[in-house]
Amino acid sequence: MRKSFRAGAVAMLAAATILTAGCSGNSGSGSSGAASDPNQKVELTYWAWAPNLDKVVELWNEKNPNIHVTVNKQDGGDPAVTKLLTAVKAGSGAPDLIQAEYQKIPTLVAADALADLSGTEANGTESHFPEGVWNDVTLGGDALYSVPQDTGPMVFYYRADVFEKLGLSVPTTWDEYAQAAKAVHAADPEAYLGTFSSNDAGWFTGMTQQAGASWWGIDGEAWNVKIDQDPTQKVAGYWGGLVEEGIIDNKPMYTPEWNTALNTGKQVGWLSAAWGPGVLAGNAGATAGQWKVAPMPQWDASKPSTGNWGGSSTAVTSQSKNVDAAAKFATWLNTDPEAVKALVEVAGIYPADNEGAKSALTKAPEFFSNQPDFYEVVGDAAQNVGSFTYGPNVNVAYNAYNDQFAKAAQSKQKSAFLDAVKSMQQVTVEDLKKTGFTVK
Repeated sequence: MRKSFRAGAVAMLAAATILTAGCSGNSGSGSSGAASDPNQKVELTYWAWAPNLDKVVELWNEKNPNIHVTVNKQDGGDPAVTKLLTAVKAGSGAPDLIQAEYQKIPTLVAADALADLSGTEANGTESHFPEGVWNDVTLGGDALYSVPQDTGPMVFYYRADVFEKLGLSVPTTWDEYAQAAKAVHAADPEAYLGTFSSNDAGWFTGMTQQAGASWWGIDGEAWNVKIDQDPTQKVAGYWGGLVEEGIIDNKPMYTPEWNTALNTGKQVGWLSAAWGPGVLAGNAGATAGQWKVAPMPQWDASKPSTGNWGGSSTAVTSQSKNVDAAAKFATWLNTDPEAVKALVEVAGIYPADNEGAKSALTKAPEFFSNQPDFYEVVGDAAQNVGSFTYGPNVNVAYNAYNDQFAKAAQSKQKSAFLDAVKSMQQVTVEDLKKTGFTVK
């Protein structure tokens, strides 16, 4: 499927005369060049934004004097991708490696910005990662466009003290979540179990992923868009119903009001990801020791599933003249026990590597010192992340989410939530066609 996707993307982009896309000479296992000579030094550049990543890379440089990696700190995922696409279009100026968010990989592949690593040692890392995460870097095919680095399996954070006070059980299904939300709000009209956030498309994507959604698909040389289908409709209708009933808040996350509500016990729960403790500690430090983590409520308790919110990978660009050396570094960075431990301790990430996560995350975050099995809960959730295919215009779909669901949340009408899904579908399809892609 991957190779047909690549050929299809190349053909469609060429027809649209947007980017000169094609399988360049560097897109396979790469021109290893100096990397094949153990006595000749290779210099690699790495665009990344994860904090303190340069300190992790120092471990590599100390042990691998002939393959030296320099980290060039970027402002974030979107700016780095824009710079890379500009360099690819210009024919020069790209780094050897780039930190690539999972949802941006199809866009980069369609622009022929990434090397195919299936002919390098990186191809042997599949067993290290959950199936859903591996799908993100392979697009479900035979090529390999990146090595997973960190991930964000979604879980449920809740105020254990409030649950105990109200005599509530931790919800294991979405029906139970709705009942708990009703009980929390009935006990305190200013309190909510959570909020529907219309400014966090990644959050909503993870929620639909748990329900079985995959918003894009590849059919030969064409894309299809599957936003307006049962899984996403189910999630949108569920949250629209809770907002319409008034038992869930309709305000965005990451606002001063939301932070205050976390601190004062007016936001009693948060459906978030493995990186949540850092946010809670930073925004609601006084509530440390009062929260616990649990698996996401399920649509079908007999088939545990969760979504993913966030995460990135290490890709080699199509302009690299040392693909094999770059792939060797990317493999080490994301699968070597010492490297993964450093990523956790120095860069503060939740590693995608299964065994690395188990060995490096042996102690609960300080904010959750009251729950010693914190990372066991998160680790189990990571194994239940479903596959999700992103498309080449994910930014358009995400912007449509922000626009349409902001209106829906403000209206507090379940029907408006369902209409927002239809609008997202329409906007995403129209953009693909406008950009020159074939859509089925």
